[in-house]
Amino acid sequence: MAPVHTEVAAHPQEYTLSKEPSGGSRLARRLVQLYGGLVLYGVGMGLQVRAALGLDPWDVFHQGIVKRTPLSFGTVTIIVGAAVLLLWIPLRQRPGLGTVSNVMVIGVTVDATLWLVPQPDALALRVPLLLASIVVGGAATGLYISARFGPGPRDGLMTGLHQRTGRSVRLVRTGIEVAVLATGFALGGSVGVGTVLYALAIGPLSQYFLGLFAIPSATGEATGDAPEETTESSPVVAQGGPRSPIRDLI
Repeated sequence: MAPVHTEVAAHPQEYTLSKEPSGGSRLARRLVQLYGGLVLYGVGMGLQVRAALGLDPWDVFHQGIVKRTPLSFGTVTIIVGAAVLLLWIPLRQRPGLGTVSNVMVIGVTVDATLWLVPQPDALALRVPLLLASIVVGGAATGLYISARFGPGPRDGLMTGLHQRTGRSVRLVRTGIEVAVLATGFALGGSVGVGTVLYALAIGPLSQYFLGLFAIPSATGEATGDAPEETTESSPVVAQGGPRSPIRDLI
């Protein structure tokens, strides 16, 4: 499962609570959520690969490259993430701690998961693995995005193209994912029921976990103002005020 492909990455400030913790405990919680979320992303990706019932678009692309090279899945994930990050330069996107951590932590974790979890043959084992991978991905999204340390490389590419072209996030996201899915499939990546189920379920799951793991803002108030670590300045914010990021993609 590829790291978070939703407009939520551009507007994490909409998910805040009303009680204000101390500055130190708030930062500590954000760091725990950042790295906990990234580790869960890698675990979820590994489980979905082991389920062998179809991957999300970016992982279809990653797997296609794996089948054409001697590289591990995690190594390919790191290389692709770094390459996408280079595309931020002409788009004038600014990376955060979460951006750089995303590139390394997920790749290492997915390789560790693939090493620890054997490949099951029985469908009765593969289906639960698939379902678990999608739920884990939703939880990872809630943890990572709520930490507000900057979007992942792929999310930044999406929001950067959105800002530079003026096209909707929905259109830009769809175009990117169709392109990587088609390329990955042509290279031999796995497309199946898991691909469809992931696409249908990840949005609602992400929205649920974003609310569950929301971190209080610096002022302790529920607000639509951008947090101090916000790396995006999407014009969507200025068009009618706060709205549901997930709903905009449906």
